[in-house]
Amino acid sequence: MTPDQKAPVCVLGTGLIGGSLLRAAVGAGYDAWGYNRSEAGAQAARADGFDVTGDLLGVLNRAVDTDALIVVAVPMPAVDHILAEVATFAPRCSLTDVVSVKAPVAEAVRRHGLAARYVGGHPMAGTSESGWAATDPGLFRDAVWAVGVDEGTHPEPWLRVARLALACDAVVTPVVADEHDRAVARISHLPHVLAEALAVAGAAGGDLALGLAAGSFRDGTRVAATAPDLVRAICEPNATALLDVLEETLTVLGAARDSLRDEGTLVDLVEAGHDGRERYATAQRWEITDIRPGDHNWREALREAGQRGGVITELD
Repeated sequence: MTPDQKAPVCVLGTGLIGGSLLRAAVGAGYDAWGYNRSEAGAQAARADGFDVTGDLLGVLNRAVDTDALIVVAVPMPAVDHILAEVATFAPRCSLTDVVSVKAPVAEAVRRHGLAARYVGGHPMAGTSESGWAATDPGLFRDAVWAVGVDEGTHPEPWLRVARLALACDAVVTPVVADEHDRAVARISHLPHVLAEALAVAGAAGGDLALGLAAGSFRDGTRVAATAPDLVRAICEPNATALLDVLEETLTVLGAARDSLRDEGTLVDLVEAGHDGRERYATAQRWEITDIRPGDHNWREALREAGQRGGVITELD
């Protein structure tokens, strides 16, 4: 990667994901700085040697002066405000985000007139912790980073975002916003809901049940340790897709309940679940090597490759 490919990076929001991105980008040799609304969070980052401030106008002016890639890394409820500031003070900068839903962010980007330089992004990584103290430069290692190839996406900002993801040691999966949101409803947002329900069921059993709880309960409820406001900010903006998969899951659970009551068996659910887990465990990534951003029909070609499990691990 040549120096000109490492365009400066301005991270707006230095919690778990944004802060880890800032750490990883600096570690990869990027000129990177950040904004954090909480002065305590900004001070914690500065104490660790990172250039983070509570002066949003200042960091946006610096982004303009250096033609930086702006990364929106705030929870969905704060996105609109941040985009309004970007539209006012840095409208020509390349723009991406790391928010867990893509269609609502893309709509907000369009509403603020920022679509021409925007590329949606979502690193599939995280923990139940939050804030600067939880940040980890290795958080994205071998993780999948969804990078948008929606209609109107331009090659130059797309390459900036993809190169940043690769520099953070992730692999890139090209995807369009609606398909991303339907997929993460199944593999991210539904697990949050089910973890909360499982935690409620365990707690309802009282001290004996919790005292007997071991690995399956611990692992199944891990994400229920996430701050409730953050879980809502992750799941509620994807309500349409999440409602669809919740209805599907309730149907599956209802059939299992009926089978256990009427026939004394959970065989259908258990065998289908085992097969699904095995499919996940044996899924193979394959490398996309023959599609160049900017070539004819490149967005659709990357979209189709991503649908088939293709990932990008390096770029020229």
